[in-house]
Amino acid sequence: MRRLQGSTVMSLAVVAVAVVALAVTWVVRADRHPGVLDVVLPVVAMAGVLFRERCPVGALVAVMGATVAYYPFTSLDAPIIFLPFLVLYTAADRGHLIAAIATGSVALLAMGLGESGEVRHVDDSTFVMIAGWVVAAIAGGSVARNRRAYLREAEQRAHEAERGKEEEARRRAGEERLRIARELHDVLGHNISLINVQASAALHGMRKRPEDAELALRTIKETSKETLRELRTTLGVLRQVDEDAPTAPADSLSRLDELVGASGLKVRTELSGPLDRVPVEVDLAAVRIIREALTNVSRHSGAGEATLTVSSDDRHILIRVDDDGPGVTFTEGSGFGLRGMRERAAALGGSLEAGPRPEGGFRVLASLPLDGAP
Repeated sequence: MRRLQGSTVMSLAVVAVAVVALAVTWVVRADRHPGVLDVVLPVVAMAGVLFRERCPVGALVAVMGATVAYYPFTSLDAPIIFLPFLVLYTAADRGHLIAAIATGSVALLAMGLGESGEVRHVDDSTFVMIAGWVVAAIAGGSVARNRRAYLREAEQRAHEAERGKEEEARRRAGEERLRIARELHDVLGHNISLINVQASAALHGMRKRPEDAELALRTIKETSKETLRELRTTLGVLRQVDEDAPTAPADSLSRLDELVGASGLKVRTELSGPLDRVPVEVDLAAVRIIREALTNVSRHSGAGEATLTVSSDDRHILIRVDDDGPGVTFTEGSGFGLRGMRERAAALGGSLEAGPRPEGGFRVLASLPLDGAP
């Protein structure tokens, strides 16, 4: 809209200049007795300039025809020669490049044929100058159009890039929310389940076996303390402003004995291969998977013991948790625990399988790549 307004103002200014030039010519050359064409042809040319935005090709033909016919067939010779350059520019600027080239070529050809006779209105240098202005007007309009197209494309690419950044930010935020939910589930689900199991044991053994009840209460105390510590650690990560601040996980395979001891189960542990060179992401995922698997054994299987096997080589770390309980640890494909373990493994390019064992009980088997960790 602003561009159209500017073009209209320019058209009015050009027509005003043409009217003034025509009026001055009439006053100066009143002795030449102007005819009808001295009035009609300039009016047609100026009307074409005014309507060049609405009908570029029609205005181009009208202005060029009126201008080419004006000088051979009129007596005043008013300076309206600049009007065709404006409509040539506009036609090329609006995408009518072929029409502008064709009209300009025909006009120059007609001028050349008209000047080939004995009577000449312009000399050779003037003719070359006019031809140069015709070419410049067409080229200028084409360049302006190409520049606008380039700017539109650049703006569109910028908008697309901005949308891409927003989508990436939303995706990262979703992944971060999922990661936080998974961390909180692992921290709270395991320890609160353990507290529930130990509280039940304390209630049952409070009268008959006070020493067992005392041990269960001590376990509850230590577990709740550990839960609060890990919860503060997880929430502390969310409060960090400096992205370069250390975010080392509280759990690690190096503290596997503490993890197994806090499970409330009798766990037979089998370790093989180097576990001291495991990447941080894999280390944290392995600990979370072990913790969740032992939590499900404690809550659902009815087994009092489990077998934990952790082995590693140069490429993978394998985790296997077996129990021989009569219950079902969790239904295949359901539960946030199983989903969280699978998501952890898949995020590192690994895999996790969980299901009943042929000999009874339940098994969780996870494989995490060491060289594929992000």
